[in-house]
Amino acid sequence: MSYIRLKTGLNADQIKDRMKYDPEIIELHLAEDSLYQPEMVVQCIQLLKSKGIRVYLHHPMKYKGQYLDIISSNQDMRHHYDWSCKVLAEICKQEEIKCVIHCHYKDSECTDYSNPTKRKEIRKRIEQVLGIYNESFLWEDTTRGIFSAENPFLLSEIVEPLNLPLNIDISHSFIALKGDNGRLEEHLEKFHTFARYFHVVDSMGVVHDALPLGKGRINWRMVKPYVKDKDFIFEIDLNSSNFTDCTPMIISADYFNGIEEKNENYFF
Repeated sequence: MSYIRLKTGLNADQIKDRMKYDPEIIELHLAEDSLYQPEMVVQCIQLLKSKGIRVYLHHPMKYKGQYLDIISSNQDMRHHYDWSCKVLAEICKQEEIKCVIHCHYKDSECTDYSNPTKRKEIRKRIEQVLGIYNESFLWEDTTRGIFSAENPFLLSEIVEPLNLPLNIDISHSFIALKGDNGRLEEHLEKFHTFARYFHVVDSMGVVHDALPLGKGRINWRMVKPYVKDKDFIFEIDLNSSNFTDCTPMIISADYFNGIEEKNENYFF
C-alpha cells in the first residue's frame, strides 16, 4: 500500500498538484469563506470522488480572524460555530463523507482543563452538536487544554460517555504529552478504539511544528500499528509561499511505507 493521503485547500492549483500523485485520500481544509459558497465545496468533493478518492473535510479554523472555541463567551462566535456545523453536516450527509472538527485550539477559554465547570460546559456543547449532527463529525485533539491529551479527564468525562468518534493528530498528542513517546503509546492504547481517522505528522514535542515524518522525535515504529489500518492523511505544514508543492507529504508517505513495525502482537 502506498498511503498517498494528502491535504489541500480548495485552490485549483493545489488540487492539481495533489492529483499528480494519484492519492487515495484527500482532506479539504476549508476557510470561513468556503461556507458561504457550499455549492463550490460540493463540486470539489464530487470531482474528487469521481476519480475514486476518499474525501474528508476540515472545519474552518477561524471566524473573523479568531480561532474557534465551542464554549467561547462571544455569542457571535458560538452562533457561527453552530451554523457552520449545520452547513457542513448537510454537505457530509449529502456526499456521505465526514468532517474533522475542533472543539477549540490551544489558546482559548478551554485552556484550563483543571476547571470542572469548563469541562462540563464543553461536554454539554459537544452533546448539543451531536444531538443534531451526530453522524458527520470526527473530533480532533489539540495541543493544550480540555480537548487535548494533557487532560486526564478527557476519556472518562467526554470521549467514553459520549462514545465520541475521534480524529487523533499524532503530533498534537505528542506535544500535549511534553514529547514523551512512552506517554504517547499509553495515550494511543487508551484512545485508539475511538479513533476513526488520524493526522500523521511529526513533531519535536514542544510547539506546533507539523514536521515531515522522520524530522521530529515521534517513534513511528511504535505508532504505525495504531494507524495503518485506519484512514489518515499526512498533515505536514507546507511552505507558506508555495502551498502548491506537497512534496513533504509525499516524502512522509515514503518514510511511513519504509517503517518496520514492532515485532509484537497487537489485538486491536
